[in-house]
Amino acid sequence: MARSSAALRSPPVPVRNQAEWESVGRPDCAPIPSVGARSDEKPVPTFSDRARPPKAPAGGFASGPDQNADTTGLLGTRVERERRRGRGTLSNASGRYEPVARIAFDDGWRSLDDLPAFKTTVTTDATRKIITRNDSPDISFDRSINPYRGCEHGCVYCYARPTHAYLGLSPGLDFESKLFVKPDAPELLERELSAPGYEPRTIAIGTNTDPYQPIERRYQVMRRILEVLDKAGHPVGIVTKSALVLRDLDILARMAKRNLVRVALSVTTLDSEIARSMEPRASTPSRRLEALRQLSAAGVPASVMVAPIIPAINDAEIERILDAGAAAGVKGAGHVILRLPLEVRDLFREWLMANYPDRYRHVMKLVRDMRGGKDYDSTWGKRMTGAGPYAWMIGRRFELACDKFGLNKNRRSLTTEHFRPPRPGAQQLSLFEA
Repeated sequence: MARSSAALRSPPVPVRNQAEWESVGRPDCAPIPSVGARSDEKPVPTFSDRARPPKAPAGGFASGPDQNADTTGLLGTRVERERRRGRGTLSNASGRYEPVARIAFDDGWRSLDDLPAFKTTVTTDATRKIITRNDSPDISFDRSINPYRGCEHGCVYCYARPTHAYLGLSPGLDFESKLFVKPDAPELLERELSAPGYEPRTIAIGTNTDPYQPIERRYQVMRRILEVLDKAGHPVGIVTKSALVLRDLDILARMAKRNLVRVALSVTTLDSEIARSMEPRASTPSRRLEALRQLSAAGVPASVMVAPIIPAINDAEIERILDAGAAAGVKGAGHVILRLPLEVRDLFREWLMANYPDRYRHVMKLVRDMRGGKDYDSTWGKRMTGAGPYAWMIGRRFELACDKFGLNKNRRSLTTEHFRPPRPGAQQLSLFEA
């Protein structure tokens, strides 16, 4: 049978500066003695021989000159192609908060071949609050709703992947196969909107995981949330990359007449082959453009998001995507530069090496050029747009294309004037109303 070993993670080693950090894993480290070596032949320990600071575990890429090496096969975190067919990432390493790292290995009986494929499982998330607040200065909303945890779309670049580590799961294949649904979200929303002192502002949905991912067909949590918002007259902004949004066109059109909704669809590429590899279970680019066309025709304010922009992969398509969006009738557009926080960095590198080995070094160099020499910079105001000449060029191209195609000419804020606090079904009538 297949076996797994659990190795305790070493504690992080204090580092004094960036140069010392980069020295970890350099090829000039003293070699590990071979089996049978005499004890008096052991090399003098160096800084690199001590326990390495733990990195995002999903790819096992080292720093320094050997950073291009793909070591996931040796680490036992990579999953065979047949077991992950239709998934975005290639590996399923333990989350960063786990005290052990589990590694699969063959015991000599070829039993790894008998392991089952990754199947989507859905677990109920018994959350007690549904509106999440934030005070980030570089985003346009202060509250959001996530009907699901994890996302079956499997986008390899998804910056929400690290959140699965909070659940003790892997940001890799677990994120796209072990999903959590919040079936009580509409009732919780109704209760929170009716709370004394609640002040309405636009609620964002789809900013973390996609509310219209495939399991929404079965659970219909998003539709029931929209029904609550429509009844209460509460504004909402939706971001998705699924044509399933058209299922709720009746509610969206009704809300649009009162200026209560806007919808943005992310179109990463017009190349179906790239899309299939990068976001395997999301709607095809053509279906997303058709969804934008139907939303616009129904009077729903719609925008096209060129997101994420990945240098040397899809950045050449910026103008074509905006042109296609304008032809579909949208009036707004936005863009976001590739973000690689925590485990996403190694998951993306792994995917890039497997699919575009010839572009690997060039892509990562451009990414670092936009992030101050790092793979990612989470600084507010820079994390979405990047910095430096290449990021400026992308931003300028986007602005010129928007001017050319008549996008972002008029921006209208959603209104809160129609808001009326709902009356939850379980609310007890007062004695005066009895």
